[in-house]
Amino acid sequence: MAELGFEVIGVDIDPAKVEILQSGRVPFYEPGLPEVLARNIDAGRLRFTTSISEAAATADIHFICVGTPQQAGANAADLSQVFGSVQALAPHLRAGALVVGKSTVPVGTAALIADQLAITAPDVEVAWNPEFLREGFAVADTLHPDRLVIGVRGNRAEDLLRQVYAPLLADGVPFLVTDFPTAELVKVAANSFLATKISFINAMAEVCEAAGADITQLAEAIGYDPRIGNRFLAAGLGFGGGCLPKDIRAFMARAGELGAEEALAFLREVDQINLRQRTHTVNLALAALGGSFAAKNVTVLGAAFKPDSDDVRDSPALAVAAAIHNAGGNVVVHDPKALANAARVYPTLTYVEDVNEALANAELVLHLTEWPEYRDLDPGALPAAAKQRHLIDARNRLDPQLWRAAGWTYRALGRPTA
Repeated sequence: MAELGFEVIGVDIDPAKVEILQSGRVPFYEPGLPEVLARNIDAGRLRFTTSISEAAATADIHFICVGTPQQAGANAADLSQVFGSVQALAPHLRAGALVVGKSTVPVGTAALIADQLAITAPDVEVAWNPEFLREGFAVADTLHPDRLVIGVRGNRAEDLLRQVYAPLLADGVPFLVTDFPTAELVKVAANSFLATKISFINAMAEVCEAAGADITQLAEAIGYDPRIGNRFLAAGLGFGGGCLPKDIRAFMARAGELGAEEALAFLREVDQINLRQRTHTVNLALAALGGSFAAKNVTVLGAAFKPDSDDVRDSPALAVAAAIHNAGGNVVVHDPKALANAARVYPTLTYVEDVNEALANAELVLHLTEWPEYRDLDPGALPAAAKQRHLIDARNRLDPQLWRAAGWTYRALGRPTA
């Protein structure tokens, strides 16, 4: 918003985080964000505070951008941060203000918020404007989105958001105006489709392994069909992170509350296929080491759930690393950006910043996060450091011919063993 020319106040309840942001630093890894942050702080358009009253005193539009994690012990979304933010904001709202939700929420949440605010702040309107950001590309996705969706109940909210997004609309970004429930469903429907596509190609990878076929060639062939496309057809360890897993589970839970549980029954299998990839990878590793992890040295390349991120929430890579460690393996983890976060989640694993050091005594190497650094490795230069030359490419991103030519035993999910 500041980059678009607005005066912006960011609010968070964590004083340490606010201090970091106010100093022009980003408390997580996201390419391009530090530059945008520093530029707009220096320009005087952006500042941060822990005071909601201070922020609301001069603001006309309020974006709710808090998390909606999975509830402990259940599939449903935990909306405490959303409703807590609205309740804290409500007493300070000025007449005519607009509250815009961007968090991913179960359908029906926007209406609840609007009804609550109608009692405490009757002159305030609500809109729902879901975000479609990809970690690692969030800056570009914000400033050059493929679409903007807003759910509104009145023309004034639409008019205000058209003003907010005027520079993007001038660039031709599609602007879809819907009701509340449709806007809420767009995000979870999109995430569910992507998760389904990923799990579909991973299910095909299981069949390819059983039949001796090559999933990479199969994916390329079906991807030429314009009705299918080749995006999200990379078979491998599966999806993780703070969005897709919890969003499809919350979607199923909400559908059950609405009496439409059977409509999303297929998402249970999508979830199970995804989790099964982790177990399958562990089993491949076990077979490569002769049926036992005990006292075996295993190097894991990757800790983040995806490249260009330091996010380790529901990371498939860390789940595999932890499973091997718990089975008695000596696991060393390398990642270009996510080691600190990984160490907080799994402190008993060994973390090494230098990839060559991580590989030094490996009896098995697992490629679990597709960082460019790993694709650029020269396998011919690694055997002298590695104790044995066994590689499992669980992301299907390395060149099997190159690694095999260098003397490595190469195995990948959904591909022939030789």
